[in-house]
Amino acid sequence: MARADRGAFDIAFSGLAARDRLPPLRLRLADAAGTPMACAGLRLLGQDASRLCLTFSALPGEAEPGPATPGPAALREAAERAAREGGTLDLIELRDGGGPLAPSPEVSERIRETISAMLGADGVAGELAAGRFGLISQGGTDLAALGARIVEAAGEATTVATRSLALEEDGLTPLQRTRALRHALACFTRDGTDALEREGFADGLSGFVTAAYARAVWLRQAIADRRFRLEFQPIVALGSGETHHFEALLRPAADHAQPLQDAQEFVTFAETAGLSEELDWAVLSAVCAAARRARNTRIAANLSGLSLQSPAFRDRLLGLLDAEPLLPHRLLFEITETAEIEDEAEAVRTVEALRARGLPLCIDDFGAGAAAFRYLRAFRVDFVKIDGLYVAAAARGDQDRGIVAGMVDLARTVGARVVAERIETEAEAAVMRSLGIDYGQGFLFGRPGPLPGQG
Repeated sequence: MARADRGAFDIAFSGLAARDRLPPLRLRLADAAGTPMACAGLRLLGQDASRLCLTFSALPGEAEPGPATPGPAALREAAERAAREGGTLDLIELRDGGGPLAPSPEVSERIRETISAMLGADGVAGELAAGRFGLISQGGTDLAALGARIVEAAGEATTVATRSLALEEDGLTPLQRTRALRHALACFTRDGTDALEREGFADGLSGFVTAAYARAVWLRQAIADRRFRLEFQPIVALGSGETHHFEALLRPAADHAQPLQDAQEFVTFAETAGLSEELDWAVLSAVCAAARRARNTRIAANLSGLSLQSPAFRDRLLGLLDAEPLLPHRLLFEITETAEIEDEAEAVRTVEALRARGLPLCIDDFGAGAAAFRYLRAFRVDFVKIDGLYVAAAARGDQDRGIVAGMVDLARTVGARVVAERIETEAEAAVMRSLGIDYGQGFLFGRPGPLPGQG
């Protein structure tokens, strides 16, 4: 299958697990001609419910052009597989004289084509952010040659910064490698190759693990001291514009001397260091304090998959909710996917216990990672929040609009309403409405700030 069609196929295939049927889907083969094909499927009922029947047939006509590399979800999935089985992660950042460079759509397309042409048969590539690309391969990539080709495609004023990480280093457990890798991808996506140097990745994954110990000690104390505040962003009904609820967003205390500067660093490093439960509880305590003061307002709090699967965290959370019966009517939990759930049975117990108390749940950043599709099948949720990268892309092209339409259809299949995040323009809002999305979040409707009525 052509790399450009894998994202749409993943969405449709996840729907097969949810509704027993895969309607005909157009895709292309990974051959030179991009041969168009139709795929359809059924889940076979009976003793073995995991048996699937897929049919493929050739279609007449030319294949539509598409991007040469898959999205970040496919790359992250391939990277975590390589962390277990071996391989190399190569990271490439476009730069100009003033720092990182976000290329135009036309230049970005040429770069994706260049990367795709130089990938080996076992390679997977993805654009993690504007001007930032990642590649996974078993044999490594000639970064010097690839960099030269990218400069040629982007223009002579462009330079590239690269970093290569071996994913089978001795001395680390598989869990340490996976957590370190997730942190490396998050840092590079957000801040580029400079962030990898600051985080200790100049000495590979093991260098990061060594440097991380001191930061973990600092972070545990920062959580205990509540060195953060919350800001609240509205989620509105796209039809009426009325506020449905607010999401609580973590904001670390401003201190240039601290080792973790922004919210995403705070959260992803907490997961890397095994401090997710402590951070989630501290944030939840602050959210509950705001919810007690805010009448007729529901507040969404993020809950890490690591906390969701913890029996101790579940017992503590249920004890809090049972002691204050009004809280479930003022809270909503967004299940985040930055750390993938490994003990799904325990996570299901937590989800069902929360639902039994009338507390709504949402899958956050749907589409950003492959695990979100599994969560939609495993957990009964009330909302699905589509990742903002898809929202922006859907406003620009029919192919991405079709992917979002597939997500909406999949969410409706399991009875969930849909939220689109990072809506910044009326044009994006109009596209989301046309796709039948229920709610929107983004600067168009309000920036994060104090909860109304609380100063």
